[in-house]
Amino acid sequence: MKKLLLGNAAVARGAYEAGVKVVSSYPGTPSTEITESIVEFKDIYVEWAPNEKVAAEVAIGASIAGGRAMSCMKHVGLNVMADPVFTVSYIGANGGLVFCVADDPGMHSSQNEQDSRHYAEAAKIMMLEPSDSSECKEFTKKAFSLSEEYDTPVFIRLSTRVSHSQSLVELCDPEEVTLKPYEKNISKNVMMPAMAKGRHVVVEERTLKLKKLAENCEFNTIENNGSKIGVIAAGTTYVYANEALGDKADYLKLGMVYPLPEKLIRDFSEAHDELWVVEELDPVIENHIKALGIKCHGKENFTLLGEYSQNMIKKAILGIDTEAIADPCIPNRPPVLCVGCPHRGTFYVLKKLGVTVSGDIGCYTLGAVAPLQSVDTTICMGASVSAAHGMAKARGEEFNKKLVSVIGDSTFMHSGITGLIDIVYNKGNNTIIILDNSITGMTGHQDNPTTGKTIRGESTKQVDLMALCKAIGVDRVRVEDPFDLVGFEKAVKEELAAEEPSVIIAQRPCALLKSVKYTGHCKVNADKCKSCKMCMKLGCPAISFKDGKAVIDSSQCNGCGLCVGVCPFGAIEKEEA
Repeated sequence: MKKLLLGNAAVARGAYEAGVKVVSSYPGTPSTEITESIVEFKDIYVEWAPNEKVAAEVAIGASIAGGRAMSCMKHVGLNVMADPVFTVSYIGANGGLVFCVADDPGMHSSQNEQDSRHYAEAAKIMMLEPSDSSECKEFTKKAFSLSEEYDTPVFIRLSTRVSHSQSLVELCDPEEVTLKPYEKNISKNVMMPAMAKGRHVVVEERTLKLKKLAENCEFNTIENNGSKIGVIAAGTTYVYANEALGDKADYLKLGMVYPLPEKLIRDFSEAHDELWVVEELDPVIENHIKALGIKCHGKENFTLLGEYSQNMIKKAILGIDTEAIADPCIPNRPPVLCVGCPHRGTFYVLKKLGVTVSGDIGCYTLGAVAPLQSVDTTICMGASVSAAHGMAKARGEEFNKKLVSVIGDSTFMHSGITGLIDIVYNKGNNTIIILDNSITGMTGHQDNPTTGKTIRGESTKQVDLMALCKAIGVDRVRVEDPFDLVGFEKAVKEELAAEEPSVIIAQRPCALLKSVKYTGHCKVNADKCKSCKMCMKLGCPAISFKDGKAVIDSSQCNGCGLCVGVCPFGAIEKEEA
């Protein structure tokens, strides 16, 4: 039976067919759907962990105990889990251990464009890279058996286009996989220096074995069309190159991108007059080839930035420039907070007060976009809290009196809590606003430790943010409604004036949650409208100006009513359905 699957869903299917026992991840686009798709397979233990480091450690523990295990994350999430990943390279695997990392060339939903292949090389962990959904399933399935055969974790590297495109996948029955025996093995599993020195030897010996595997493994294939042009590519760039060049080139398609083959590449290059390397982001394959003393065309003809296209490849290799079909005059649709978003009230107040805002990763990053333009910095998950502490220590208390951090509830659990502990422990005096919208918003409504639900929707213990903050030594903790603009402004002013750390929990659920039921919509009374444009400062997509007056598009307005409190002339009224 064949089925059309997203690349991410195909990875989940491959793990299921391979008999995976435990899956622990943290949501991050473009990897999220892998773990969400696991939920349909009832015999697999699956969870959202508080962060990627914890997720990796859960998977590692399951592998040591003899079960096949997997952890999934986006590329910046791999930074968070790097600590245990580098060490488990030395430990190896008992039950098959697979890490799925999804890169984001073009930064569709990410703060940087890093290339995860560097992690494979640095950690000396095998990495496979599929190019379509069928390969996503097969590569993942094979990764577990390779992990056990070579006593190694295995990376599956995806990209946004592979993760979020669909192609046919052949569905098979799951393998009958029993737990591997667990045996106490201090020299293998306890990474203190004396044992780690011995395991490093094993890692280097393993790498040599994997290099031999790369020369003739099923993932590295040659497509011979009788051309004098040879193209080496992997993943999505192989698909682009094949579509752009067709039979005008021969292809060495690399499905195993670490370690890379040597003899296979030499033989392929010797059979062609021109050798081209087509790879997005960094010249990982190109540098490997040039280190072998082989001449090739690569980044000097392409770019280190963003995604490639068929036309880019065709123009570089064949000199043929195909006209774009899309109209270049089509206006871009900038990202914007949703209609009814609870964060809009928070940023409206912060903009009005003129404070410096240390921002974080999530929907609320859009607080940096006009007209709100409140957020001053965004670095990584949890950095809003720690960075504000550093800013205050560098510039002094007067600066700190106009400085706040904003961080989501899920992000606070991910890595904001440690920054707050740092502030309390080191006698800081910062104001933290936890934007509690009752869900993990930007990645598509995943539950987290503050929602009281597991990934399967089961009821569980719910973290009490107020109690948690008080437990680490924050005495000033309050809950406020960000749509109560007067009350919220008063709260921010009071906490900024306080001589101790304080936390405001801005509590209102995401407008897109099914449980949120705003009624009716808002309407502008044109006779009362003075054209002051105060309502436009909210940046609500439903509000615009026409013929010198504010108008509200009833097809977009969800009746949240925030604009009613903003208009100083009472020109905006709430109409019930």
